[in-house]
Amino acid sequence: MRCPYCGGDDTQVKDSRPTEDNTAIRRRRVCQTCGGRFTTFERVQLRELTVIKRNGRRVPFDREKLMRSVLIATRKRPVEPERIERMVSGLVRQLESSGESDVVAEDIGHLVMEGLKTLDDVAYVRFASVYKNFREAKDFEALLDELSDADVDPLMMPPRM
Repeated sequence: MRCPYCGGDDTQVKDSRPTEDNTAIRRRRVCQTCGGRFTTFERVQLRELTVIKRNGRRVPFDREKLMRSVLIATRKRPVEPERIERMVSGLVRQLESSGESDVVAEDIGHLVMEGLKTLDDVAYVRFASVYKNFREAKDFEALLDELSDADVDPLMMPPRM
């Protein structure tokens, strides 16, 4: 493993342990050249995924880019990092086990929105506003109406007159 500080190739693993959800191995490493310490994660990758963008361009799937998007949506929200990690790992496993090597970017966006809806409503609205390219306040209103309709139990609603 190359050192992120000095670029040296001589690094040593000091500690290894599984993550809480057992989907990765966390390794603490130290560089023999500069003494820098850093952490790496080792994950099982079932297949190489390619994302097909809206414009038809094909790019390799990047788990870290997905994680950054979710972290931006959940920034300053009371969501535990472990829950975010579990959600992202679940999405990646779902994509890898789908049997397809090519994944449409829109499908990834829908999966992220479903996951965020269960984590935090505000994060869901934040992500949706960028993903669906909201332009006006009425776009937010429609999404919030959809959210509030999903939260209402139809059996608890008063009868219509």
